[in-house]
Amino acid sequence: MSLIKEPDHGTPARPGEAAVAVEIDGKEVLVPEGTSVMRAAAEAGIDIPKLCATDSLEPFGSCRLCLVDIDGRKGTPASCTTPVAPGMKVRTQTPKVAELRRGVMELYISDHPLDCLTCPANGDCELQDMAGVVGLREVRYGFDGENHLDEPTDSSNPYFDFDASKCISCSRCVRACGEVQGTFALTIEGRGFASKVAAGAGGSFMESDCVSCGACVQACPTSTLQERSVVELGMPTRSVITTCAYCGVGCSFKAELRGDEVVRMVPYKDGGANEGHSCVKGRFAFGYASHPDRRLKPMVRERITDPWREVEWEEAVGHVARRMLDIQARHGAGAIGGITSSRCTNEEVYTVQKMVRAAFGNNNVDTCARVCHSPVQAGDVGDAEGGPGQLDGLGVATGYGLKQTYGTSAGTQDFKSVAKADVILVIGANPTDGHPVFASRMKRRLRQGAQLIVADPRRIDLVRSPHIEAAHHLQLVPGTNVALVNALAHVVVTEGLVDREFVGERCEDFEQWERSSPARSTAPRRSPTSPACPPTSCEPRPGCTPPPPTLPSTTASGSPNTARARRW
Repeated sequence: MSLIKEPDHGTPARPGEAAVAVEIDGKEVLVPEGTSVMRAAAEAGIDIPKLCATDSLEPFGSCRLCLVDIDGRKGTPASCTTPVAPGMKVRTQTPKVAELRRGVMELYISDHPLDCLTCPANGDCELQDMAGVVGLREVRYGFDGENHLDEPTDSSNPYFDFDASKCISCSRCVRACGEVQGTFALTIEGRGFASKVAAGAGGSFMESDCVSCGACVQACPTSTLQERSVVELGMPTRSVITTCAYCGVGCSFKAELRGDEVVRMVPYKDGGANEGHSCVKGRFAFGYASHPDRRLKPMVRERITDPWREVEWEEAVGHVARRMLDIQARHGAGAIGGITSSRCTNEEVYTVQKMVRAAFGNNNVDTCARVCHSPVQAGDVGDAEGGPGQLDGLGVATGYGLKQTYGTSAGTQDFKSVAKADVILVIGANPTDGHPVFASRMKRRLRQGAQLIVADPRRIDLVRSPHIEAAHHLQLVPGTNVALVNALAHVVVTEGLVDREFVGERCEDFEQWERSSPARSTAPRRSPTSPACPPTSCEPRPGCTPPPPTLPSTTASGSPNTARARRW
């Protein structure tokens, strides 16, 4: 298998129906309104040279390599920043355009090291490719005068180097850090010929806010930002699509190898969970694949006191099967089972449960996700002080609740849906640490104006960090998450905020349940825009139920604890 090269349409796709007809080099193509000329050309099978444009970032228009001729327009506009219009006729290949492109590329090469044969990105460099596409064969300008060829290399980051002498100031790394990752660790410093990429306040990458997600490395069209593994091992020769197992997001990667050795992990643009983005673990923490301590052959032993010995796979599988059958023969079919990790893929979990049920002949299969997402055990429900059916503890049955209400024990939304959210409630989670790729998506939406509510005893990064601030931080007492969720559900029901059409479509016998519950069916229905009841006692108003009076608690001595009463 060779390297997998993913197509780059230059600019992001625009939503909507393909209703705008344009003609590009004699080919007619229908695209949604707002689509760039560059993307429309790519969808028609016509590639326009580019350096600063990529379909994971909004158009920028700085490299001027994607110039085109448009009938009725003055000059030669940049195709990446020019939206299509009905009836537009575009010509991407004319003598005038070709000459302009060669001139632009000649200026780039005149201030770039000519070490392509020894460059670690040789064969994987967009600048090199575009020089060939525009037909540049010679550079008229020498290296006399001011240039950037002596710029230093920043090697402070343990995963990649930043060679400033090869930077063309296209701003792709800066935009990727801001638009995709949302860290804003990079900026363009200076103006004109003095423009250069700077990390933080002009320091090194390690001194900045960089989180080593690799978005800048992936966006760079030259060898300015280069993985150290590529420098040490050489360019990879084949790709394998795989899934990252560091967390539950399930990011897709292209594992690029040279022989059987992993050279680098590149986020897969077609991955539904990450869409070409990654975190530091998935991107760079693949050293375990070739670590000298990694066991490459199975090992068995007869007794726990015996030393381990390496065997072939056939012997290992036979040994395990024989011992399992022996255990079942002595202790019954239910004596063995299987446990999977929440970091396993769906396919791996399915395989384990199939083996347990079909081969072991029992249902003893479990996953660590059950600890926090499944219903409490039967022993936790009984004749407690509150009566039959009350919970003795604080079991959170998210999996069971989702299964009962929505028909599936998994989430009902995909990661893309956060881009349409107006209000986001984060409860009992720390996405920036636990699921950083999803956190990047969420922070992107927050910067667009969505409101964030964090319900957590901890002051996590999302409460307040650069460019992000929660509208509300509900700093709960540990263990009161269930009480909060119940309170929210109570308000939704009693104030008539239930979306009955939504619930009715997904819950069986909802109308019958509603009719059998007079308190629910006759609850006042308040519009979300109508004023809510203030937190203190007030005169009843239509559509508003006054809150119950706050009951003072008492201390151990029996005296009222007014501070605690106000808190609860």
